[in-house]
Amino acid sequence: MSTRICFLFASALIAAAPVVRAGSVMTIWADSEDQESKVEKEQDSYDQGTDALDDHDWSRAIRYFDKVISMKMAHAPAALYFKAYAQAQLGNRSEAVATLVDLQQAYPKSKWTDDAKKLELEIRQRGGQTIDTSRVDDEELKLMALNGLMQSDPERALPIVESVLNSNQPAKVKEKALFVLSQSSSPKAAEILARIAKSGPVELQGRAIRFLGIAGGSRSREVLADVYNTSSSIDVKKSVLKAYMISGDRAHLLSLAKGETNPELRAEAVTQLGVSGARDELADLYSVEPTMEVKKKILQAMFIGGNGEKLDEIARTEKNLDLKLTAVRNLGLMGGGRTGSALVQIYQSDARTEVREQVINALFIQGNAKALVELARSEKNKELKSAIVQKLSLMHSKEGTDYLLELLKE
Repeated sequence: MSTRICFLFASALIAAAPVVRAGSVMTIWADSEDQESKVEKEQDSYDQGTDALDDHDWSRAIRYFDKVISMKMAHAPAALYFKAYAQAQLGNRSEAVATLVDLQQAYPKSKWTDDAKKLELEIRQRGGQTIDTSRVDDEELKLMALNGLMQSDPERALPIVESVLNSNQPAKVKEKALFVLSQSSSPKAAEILARIAKSGPVELQGRAIRFLGIAGGSRSREVLADVYNTSSSIDVKKSVLKAYMISGDRAHLLSLAKGETNPELRAEAVTQLGVSGARDELADLYSVEPTMEVKKKILQAMFIGGNGEKLDEIARTEKNLDLKLTAVRNLGLMGGGRTGSALVQIYQSDARTEVREQVINALFIQGNAKALVELARSEKNKELKSAIVQKLSLMHSKEGTDYLLELLKE
């Protein structure tokens, strides 16, 4: 091939190439611009629709959401949902339900589908339609249906709720039905709840007892007392004690903490008194409780209730070594700002090795390096001083590090 021909051939290629590339680029640009324009139009219509919702202009909202829906792009499921909401606000319930059905069928995997089911249920109930919960698969929807029935017509709802409780439906559904029952002020609902708390199936009895505690009031407390007195189950009795705590019924807890013959239940009553912050009651109990294990539970409850003053007093004056050590340990768990000085005083006033070792551990637990350094400086017993130094070496505190450096210089 001659040089001239090669030149002409190369020139032709160079001349043709831009034409081909330019055409492709123009096509891509055109498509891109068209897509961007659609996205912008969809977003603009969607924003206009939500603005109309904020203004409670339901008809205008529907017009804009219809535009979004027709484009079948990213916002279409949300637009269907909000269109249905606007239709319901206008009183067009049947149209709203139809729109929600369209959403569920057209976009079954959309995150808006679950919301659509809930809104459909609300709209149907608002229109007075009774929902057969046995035909509702979703557990949350079952709860909504039951709750809606209870709010709109308790007398009609109660037999349905009771049938759910007596059915073979999953335990979670029954628990939700029980919750709905507990929210009703109907005497019949209270009667059913009391019956389940006294003799219902195990999986529901504990829940019913808890709901009685949440409800509070004299009637609930009477039922709880009846359940406690008639049941032979330790677990059921413990559930009642927890319910007393939830309802703030310290009087019943104190009575059982004093009079219950079963030490395990007496200890549980003590624990619930601690959770409820019954400081004075626990202090009185400690002085009369005969058993070691329950006394330890009282000390634990004092820690839970934040009664550092009484723990300090017991830690200083208790004659029983085991109980004294328990009190010291619980003081350590309460934090250095509140009990550090009390622990140092106990260390200085009681020379028994067991007590001093427990104080060292308690100060270590609360991260009180300053107090440990103070004790180390005055401690003559080599083993105890070594124990303190060992704890300080693990704490990585400035006070501890400075003291360790001092020891190295000696």
